[in-house]
Amino acid sequence: MSHSPLRKRAVVAAAVAAGLGCAALTALPAAAAGEQVKVQYRQSSTGGDQAEPWFKVVNTGSSSVPLNQVRIRYYFKADAGASYTFACSWAVKGCANITGTFGTLAQTTATADRYLEIGFTAGAGSLAPGADTGDMQLRFHRSNWQPLNQSDDYSFAASQTAYGDWAKVTASVGGTTVWGTAPAGNDPDPDPTDPPVDGDTLFDDFNYAAHTDPAIGAHGWYVRSNSGGPGVPGATWAPQNVTFAKEGTNSIMNLETSTAGTGESTEQTEVLTRAIKFKNGTYAARVKFSDAPKSGPDGDHLVQTFFTTNDLKAPMADDYAEYDFEYLPNGGWGEPANILYTTSWETYRPDPWEAVNQHSEVRASYAGWHDLVVTIDNSNITYYVDGQGFGRHDARYLPERPMSINFNQWLIDLAGQSSTAPRAYDQKVDYVLHVKDQVLTPAQVADRIAAYRAAGTTFEDTVPGGQ
Repeated sequence: MSHSPLRKRAVVAAAVAAGLGCAALTALPAAAAGEQVKVQYRQSSTGGDQAEPWFKVVNTGSSSVPLNQVRIRYYFKADAGASYTFACSWAVKGCANITGTFGTLAQTTATADRYLEIGFTAGAGSLAPGADTGDMQLRFHRSNWQPLNQSDDYSFAASQTAYGDWAKVTASVGGTTVWGTAPAGNDPDPDPTDPPVDGDTLFDDFNYAAHTDPAIGAHGWYVRSNSGGPGVPGATWAPQNVTFAKEGTNSIMNLETSTAGTGESTEQTEVLTRAIKFKNGTYAARVKFSDAPKSGPDGDHLVQTFFTTNDLKAPMADDYAEYDFEYLPNGGWGEPANILYTTSWETYRPDPWEAVNQHSEVRASYAGWHDLVVTIDNSNITYYVDGQGFGRHDARYLPERPMSINFNQWLIDLAGQSSTAPRAYDQKVDYVLHVKDQVLTPAQVADRIAAYRAAGTTFEDTVPGGQ
């Protein structure tokens, strides 16, 4: 149950299951005034088995543009019965920082019924006024490598062999189209003023007295006490270290993890839903990460998390799913310093280790409060931190089965700090929200939370199902 994006993290699905005894898109935030980009295009292949649209994004505005807020759409006519695979051959910004996903147009035309959407992770950085991304040498092909026909594709131009402005691709910043013209009847912008339809929802403000409060169980939560990974061998999961308090007008859940440098002295914390009933839709939480311990010496390889997951039925089972926010304040898993990961899992094998996932990361401090949002629809998994796009992962990692919702704080190992002096770390949680089968923007999430609090509602769960 949750893993490093690159290596084995420790398998806990079976342990947690034993302890439990069970087992329509809306717009991104509007672009700020002055944020404008244009797209330059050239084609590198006019036939054969690959399309090779190459792009540069140019900042034509007066302010810096975070690239993780930029999306480009290239429109084409799919060959009969074809599915497609995206690849990045080379890019100045790094292929690891460029994403490509395919979508279907609402209104088909003679030259377009599909599109390739290019996005950027936070690692791509920002474009200063007048700057461009440099080459993005991209390609896509039929998944069976059969020849493809580009001559009837809306965005394709055989004569465009050198970079030039190209209005038959569209670009958006923060969900607002700022460049290009889509095929007729396919405005890429949903109406950002339309509120989401009320739907099945879990909301919890964590307004409890203590970990022994009967309302915690009645509301579907389990404060973990059963043994098992992840974390330091010999560590225990300590429910008494999950506490609740008021900070201002908000109720806060605190997860404390502590150690004195041995497995036996290490106490980790986890809170998760008993029901495994959450799948597509929006997941959100406000979480306070900590770079420094609240007491004792610093340096432990700590992991602070918000994630969803289900159990691995068998090694490499293709119906496994997991979607993680993982903050490492002191590094670990080979990282020397603080790093935030978002990871989407298809499956894994614990021994010998093999993983199928897609991840995004930023090497920076995230100490303090952060609004974390991940949305899952039928095409993408999209992660946001504080209203800004952090990573977008593609359809191969979509969930096949429902999941639980989880928070935990644990130690990867004891290699980060050799002291035997006691130390303790806090991870705080303000609220959690899940809206079933609806993709909300971060702004719409904030509106939902504000409405619950204005009404004095501290808990609601209308999501059907459970096991």
